[in-house]
Amino acid sequence: MRNVGRSVIVRKPNETMRLIVTISVGVVFGFLIGISFPTLSITKLNLPSSLLPNVDIAYIRDKSSGFSTQALLDALSSAKYNRTQAQNLNGTSKIWAPSNPRGAERLPPGIVAAESDFYLRRLWGKPSEDLTIKPKYLVTFTVGYDQKKNVDAAVKKFSEDFTILLFHYDGRTTEWDEFEWSKRAIHVSVRRQTKWWYAKRFLHPDIVAPYDYIFIWDEDLGVEHFNAEEYIRLVRKYGLEISQPGLEPNKGLTWQMTKRRGDREVHKETEEKPGWCPNPHLPPCAAFVEIMAPVFSRDAWRCVWHMLQNDLVHGWGLDFALRRCVEPAHEKIGVVDSQWIVHQTVPSLGNQGQAENGKAPWQGVRERCKKEWTMFRVRMTNAEKAYYKEMGINPTNSTAD
Repeated sequence: MRNVGRSVIVRKPNETMRLIVTISVGVVFGFLIGISFPTLSITKLNLPSSLLPNVDIAYIRDKSSGFSTQALLDALSSAKYNRTQAQNLNGTSKIWAPSNPRGAERLPPGIVAAESDFYLRRLWGKPSEDLTIKPKYLVTFTVGYDQKKNVDAAVKKFSEDFTILLFHYDGRTTEWDEFEWSKRAIHVSVRRQTKWWYAKRFLHPDIVAPYDYIFIWDEDLGVEHFNAEEYIRLVRKYGLEISQPGLEPNKGLTWQMTKRRGDREVHKETEEKPGWCPNPHLPPCAAFVEIMAPVFSRDAWRCVWHMLQNDLVHGWGLDFALRRCVEPAHEKIGVVDSQWIVHQTVPSLGNQGQAENGKAPWQGVRERCKKEWTMFRVRMTNAEKAYYKEMGINPTNSTAD
């Protein structure tokens, strides 16, 4: 019986062969036409903008004088990027990363470089090959050229693991190139400024972040009995976040706490004159170093930097307040006795003052130091009281100095 629900179409063999021949001839003909014409430049075509939206034609022209597959792919990639940028401008794909540093919230986090360093780099070659060594520590000296011999001796105590940074208060920098190390050092020159002025402006915590420890030293230090690597070892061993080398007992000594003890590696407390230390865990009997040769850990310096006042440039009173940046301070602040220095008390910076009202330049500098100490104490006390009041805490428990 005949099946009407199904039809079968049978193609004759000669018709199939004809179709194959026709397709083959068309392919060959198209190929011959293609190779017979000169290279087609997309930049010569007057194409509607709707066909190639936002294609960077100039980019294609620079990449190749003729049209190629790679050029087309690059153009389409550029178009995709431009469309993404347009979407960002239209607010359809806006970036806002609140975890970024303040002011950088609109940047994708992966491009943010929140910290920097003092590493010197080349002007050529691959950036990844610039640094043969990354110093782990930073040493700064605030210097005048008259103290060049003393500074030279001090700098030579520090190895390649230390970046050397000189702050010049006398404006003389090029003369230091007589020392080979000076050509690798960093020089910052501003006349008649103190090391704490420099530190506030050039040692921001995000700049010195790569360094484990930061030395902020005067220029008049005798270092004959000092070894930098051994000092770092002892600081780590005893967990000191803020420290200084012990001072030679017979010269330039102000406080008993910083006096070198010959029978130990490190000490963290001392006895002072009667009545000076009602609390043995507070300065000047503990949690105390002087400001001539302090050494800070990275974390401690981040706190101390924020405590520096822009207008109080001598740093007087800072030594009594350093304890606020580490906890417990009487355990994390100390003096390294076995690596000791001599404070030569050269009044070089004092001579950078100005004579006024019949007073010698150094007298005016000294008077300002004392005034700044008082001002700093008042500011700290007022800031602490204001905080306690805002938090509803009884300010009578304040430990402000």
